[in-house]
Amino acid sequence: MKAFGSLIAFMLLAAAPLRAEIDISEVTSPGGINAWLVQEESIPFVALELRFKGGASLDLPGKRGATNLMVGLLNEGAGDLDSRAFSERAESLAASFEFDVGDDAVSISARFLTENQDEALALLHDAITQPRFDQDAIDRVKGQLVSVIRSDAQDPDNLVGQAFDSMVFGDHPYGSAIEGTEESVAALTRDDLIAAHKGALARDRIYVGAAGDISPEALAEILDKLLGDLPETGTPQAPDVAVSTQAGVTVVPFDVPQSVAVFGHEGIARDDPDFFAAYVLNEILGGGGFEARLMEEVREKRGLTYGVYSYLVPKDHAALYLGRVSSANDRIAEAIDVIRDEWTKMAENGVTEEELSTAKTYLTGAYPLRFDGNGPIANILVGMQMDDLPAEYVNTRNAQIEAITLDDIKRVAARILKPEALHFVVVGKPEGLDS
Repeated sequence: MKAFGSLIAFMLLAAAPLRAEIDISEVTSPGGINAWLVQEESIPFVALELRFKGGASLDLPGKRGATNLMVGLLNEGAGDLDSRAFSERAESLAASFEFDVGDDAVSISARFLTENQDEALALLHDAITQPRFDQDAIDRVKGQLVSVIRSDAQDPDNLVGQAFDSMVFGDHPYGSAIEGTEESVAALTRDDLIAAHKGALARDRIYVGAAGDISPEALAEILDKLLGDLPETGTPQAPDVAVSTQAGVTVVPFDVPQSVAVFGHEGIARDDPDFFAAYVLNEILGGGGFEARLMEEVREKRGLTYGVYSYLVPKDHAALYLGRVSSANDRIAEAIDVIRDEWTKMAENGVTEEELSTAKTYLTGAYPLRFDGNGPIANILVGMQMDDLPAEYVNTRNAQIEAITLDDIKRVAARILKPEALHFVVVGKPEGLDS
């Protein structure tokens, strides 16, 4: 087994070397399931990425945490195999399956050797379409989730994110943790998990990306075998929600020596024509590098934090522009003042030619490095489809970055940076700050 494990680990890292152009085949199965494929025959290994749009936002009222718990049980037994037998079967095939859930999607990642493709996909099919939901597995995973929930309740980094989401989204599913609460998890039944499974894993919301040693014809054939037994439709998608904030501070008292803050306001949708310019703008403002303005002003010049960054969050039903910083309780107020100032300066003045050039160089140079194996490539392919991007995007993306001008950045900065709406949620014992 160790030899198989070492082989597949090597293939995860080494498969599909970097290339100047990415050749994407668009595949449709006889049953109408669409997929994108980058064929790479040099190593007998395939990576498959499945996405089901909706994710934890599909939780029904009073059933928060159901989708998360259901996904956590997909590798805990399927068909005729209980949890242990399922795990042993996957290991014997040198196959790797990962199941995850976020606000907007259920994610399934599969890695397998070409020689074991039929057996690996048969096992994955059972996990997706015939999960057992044995009561002992339900109880065990529930216990694990309760431990996570209790740990999160003592983690200021987690608390500050939950507090910001609750403030912005209220009763919308985005406003609460996907794990649910101790009470909601305890109340979930096997019937709830069956309902969550039928609601989340349906054919009307599938996206597929594949990379590796498989032809378009073979991929088309396996799609129906793998996914054709799923329900045609699932739970309706969650409603869109407006983001409305006002400049200010909300303090959540917590006895720690260092305060943590999340800040932000309404953002920009992924399909907005100005998204590329906003993406470059954010790289300059707070993208995480040491040359970003927030890092320069808050950390390098004043020593107020080890790190500060900002990021665009284009969810399916709302868009946010967020940032995060932590600082000692007696210095967090100063850090917030500096962030406000930089937010306002960029909104009013845009960026410099040097800043734009540096950001373009980094973003265009780093992009090809993402395509460093079959797994990352399959993941990119499925993400592009979910974002409704064309297949040629992988080969035109850098040109679109290069085409952005100073005037574009200035216009978009004035549009999306809203100092009058920039709200800070702080968890800790900040000095000089009140809600």
